Amino acid sequence: MVKTKDIFEQAISLPVETRAQLIDKLLQSIHPVQKEVDEIWAVEAEKRVEEIKSGKVKTIPGDKVFKKISGR
Repeated sequence: MVKTKDIFEQAISLPVETRAQLIDKLLQSIHPVQKEVDEIWAVEAEKRVEEIKSGKVKTIPGDKVFKKISGR
């Protein structure tokens, strides 16, 4: 019987690119890709980037956001 520790030790000995592919496959086995949802998010992300670039939407610095949150 193969132990998790043995699998992990074998995995970390792999080249970085191969480990990244393995991680991706493991994550997909837990949460399968939903192509339609991914496409909708990609369109939304592009829309938001364009809104920022055009000045239609102003960004707020992260430190201000976190300060406001911690003040609640």
